Amino acid sequence: MRYYECTDMERIRRTEIPKDRKIKMILDTDTYNEIDDQFAIFYALASEDRIDLKGITAELFFNARSVSPADGMEKSYQEIKKILKLAGRESDGFAFRGCTEPMQSKDQPGESEAVDFIIRTALACMKEDPLFVVGIGSSTNIASAIVKEPEIMDRIVVLWLGGNTHDWPDNEEFNLSQDPIAGSIVFDCGVPLIQLPASGVTSFLLTSMPELEACLGGVNAIGDYLVENVAAYEEDHFAWSKAIWDIGAIGVLIDPEWTVQKICPSPVIAAPNRYAFDPRRHLIRSVCTMDRDKVFKDLFTKIRNMQ
Repeated sequence: MRYYECTDMERIRRTEIPKDRKIKMILDTDTYNEIDDQFAIFYALASEDRIDLKGITAELFFNARSVSPADGMEKSYQEIKKILKLAGRESDGFAFRGCTEPMQSKDQPGESEAVDFIIRTALACMKEDPLFVVGIGSSTNIASAIVKEPEIMDRIVVLWLGGNTHDWPDNEEFNLSQDPIAGSIVFDCGVPLIQLPASGVTSFLLTSMPELEACLGGVNAIGDYLVENVAAYEEDHFAWSKAIWDIGAIGVLIDPEWTVQKICPSPVIAAPNRYAFDPRRHLIRSVCTMDRDKVFKDLFTKIRNMQ
């Protein structure tokens, strides 16, 4: 792994989210893992006024919804294609399969069409108008692209939903746990980074079945799909709410003023479930809070307007 030499002033300047132009973006997602990635993809597709979405890459995952990391990636890829079809979008040349196993070392990138797509798209961008690589799953594809072609760090900003807030009692977070080596690369390599923590930030992006039915039910096929997907996730909906974590990664880009952010040294992944801190480390931008109501109002409004 090569460290990106850059002043902290420059690194932080580049993580400022532009308001004067569309944001070039790739969305890296373990779509089938949960029910929130689907919301995030539709949110990005419906935000063409702010986001120039170049493509979507499938991330691996391994839990009760998959039999292996490779199976999780393939299920995510097929779910991406399903979502694009619902949105009336072609998947050819826009959706890409990702790596099939976690990284084995910091110097050995995974190989996949997603990794090559990230590299190819990044190299076509300029430093002053970078590509935002937005990760809402494991960071395997992103870290592999960085290790395989370090030059892209001069042309990208990584926005990763990974790890918990820095004051959380533990760091037992799903996206980081799926590939701790890849997570360490993202925090260690010096790439301009916006961290969007899970527990403590996006865990508060909660909704409920009554709210979803009132705001999205019967509006269009996309709204019905999302409502039905959430309804099937849990049998008992009485006094039940569900975090739609991943929409936070889109909401940050839509309007950074919906967030409170801090500049801090990049944390060290000292163990799979623990941070360590060194004030001498390079700086990153980390989101501290999000305005839940503004994010959901924008999301629901845009999905209601989709055909």
